[in-house]
Amino acid sequence: MSVVEEYEEGEYERAAKRLKTVEVELEEGEDLEEGEDSDSASPGLLLGDDDTPLAGGGEKKAHWSSSKYGSNRRDNGDDAHQIPPSPVVHVRGLCESVVEADLVEALEKFGTICYVMMMPFKRQALVEFEGVESADKCVACGASEAVYVAGQQAFFNYSTSKRITRPTHSDNPNSGNNVLLLSVQNPLYPITTDVLYTVCNPTGNVLRIVIFKRNGIQAMVEFESVQSAQKAKAALNGADIYVGCCTMKIEYARPTRLNVIRNDSDSWDYTKPYLVRRDRGKGRQRQAILGEHPSSYGDNGYGSHCPLLPLPSNNRYKMGSHDIPEVVTYPLPQTSSYMGHGASSSSSVAMVSGLHAKRMNCTRIFNLICLYGNIEKIKFMKSVPGTALVEMGDEYAVDRAITHLNSIKVFGKRLNVCVSKQHAVIPSQVFELEDGTSSYKDFAMTRNNRFTSAGQASKNIIQPPSCVLHFYNVPPCVTEEELQQLCTTHDVPEFIKYKVFDAKPSSKTISGLLEFETKTHAVEVLTVLNHYQIRIPNGSNPYTLKLCFSTSSHL
Repeated sequence: MSVVEEYEEGEYERAAKRLKTVEVELEEGEDLEEGEDSDSASPGLLLGDDDTPLAGGGEKKAHWSSSKYGSNRRDNGDDAHQIPPSPVVHVRGLCESVVEADLVEALEKFGTICYVMMMPFKRQALVEFEGVESADKCVACGASEAVYVAGQQAFFNYSTSKRITRPTHSDNPNSGNNVLLLSVQNPLYPITTDVLYTVCNPTGNVLRIVIFKRNGIQAMVEFESVQSAQKAKAALNGADIYVGCCTMKIEYARPTRLNVIRNDSDSWDYTKPYLVRRDRGKGRQRQAILGEHPSSYGDNGYGSHCPLLPLPSNNRYKMGSHDIPEVVTYPLPQTSSYMGHGASSSSSVAMVSGLHAKRMNCTRIFNLICLYGNIEKIKFMKSVPGTALVEMGDEYAVDRAITHLNSIKVFGKRLNVCVSKQHAVIPSQVFELEDGTSSYKDFAMTRNNRFTSAGQASKNIIQPPSCVLHFYNVPPCVTEEELQQLCTTHDVPEFIKYKVFDAKPSSKTISGLLEFETKTHAVEVLTVLNHYQIRIPNGSNPYTLKLCFSTSSHL
């Protein structure tokens, strides 16, 4: 069993599942897209970035303490809506650049802080004090005067939880673990051991790193001491590795030591530099006369690699005397040094198999995979039924597609997404699919590609498939019933909940959320209806319905 398999089946998977459960139980208010400008041309945009906190839905309405609402707001309403005092305080209205250390610095005046859980994309956090008295001081102070965190006013209320669950199960504010569990949200760029070492090592000596890619991008980082891990958690929890993406959410892991059996991009033991990757099961290969690929499709055939992005400003990291490099350098994908060893990891072509013969075509593949990068061409393979080659803008887009779409179910069949041996899609052997469409289509000039510029790409939130879809660019005259009818007409599952956002007076379109019974239903609807052309009476041009997976887990 490999090191990745060992941790995925063991402590890592249990820790990740537990942390996800805690977050669902404790987060009040998840309308992340609230107040979105529906004129936006990019999907998955993090919205609701106004500083006004919104009350959570259902029976657990939060009455937020701030001078804006008045100190007597909690005295209004039914008693059922009041949240009893708790040592855990829910913080909202945080700025995008805040990290755990900023919260501790601003709130430690109220009392000893035991634990902090960051929710960076929601601009929220949970702060557990040593006693209820400290939490009372925090909430009361926020109700009577402005409390600033990292230069921006924050809003406070008691949490519905009495304690933040963590792997160490310790209330000692000085406790922790020398191994951290990092969850990288919106991983627009590859996350490797080199990247994490460059980010983490300035805070303390890193001994070992193991990266997992089963449920998004997560990693365990082992430090030399508990003190180094505590310092790293405070400085990096909530920070971005690259500007506007690759946001780190950090918790203490349960294991106290990582077991690394090889050094590569997914695992590394910095105390044993002699560990090298072993390619087992690959005997002597048949020699290729002309090498791996034609020279015109070589590594430099499609321009330079993605430029490195600068790190956020150093004040987010607070590393003391340690210097943070201005740029995190990650290694370029390496091609095989031997002929005939299969696909190069730098290929910009993905191979997708397990496609439904009657319900999948080039356009529907584009609708699904375009969420993770630009698509140039798509071609179904005549010799391998149910398999297509997808040429994307770069190898990083292929990596994102594999990370989020491999093994998902679409129309009753499980997709297999992997790197192709090919370095380009050539329009040869074009034939007609079962639905009458062509087996090849060029998407290089389509306006529906969502990563055509750096500005547009930065607005895309890379999300794994979920049961909630974010829709936008819909004409205001379209109703919930008409969207439901659209699903029925195209023989895809209907949504069970519907929410439309308040649009600006000047907005010509609306946006909102659609919740489906299962993740598979949402995937199928997005595959069929993404980029559907909505025509309205007396309208000159149709509206292009755009869909993406939402950051909200439910409505």
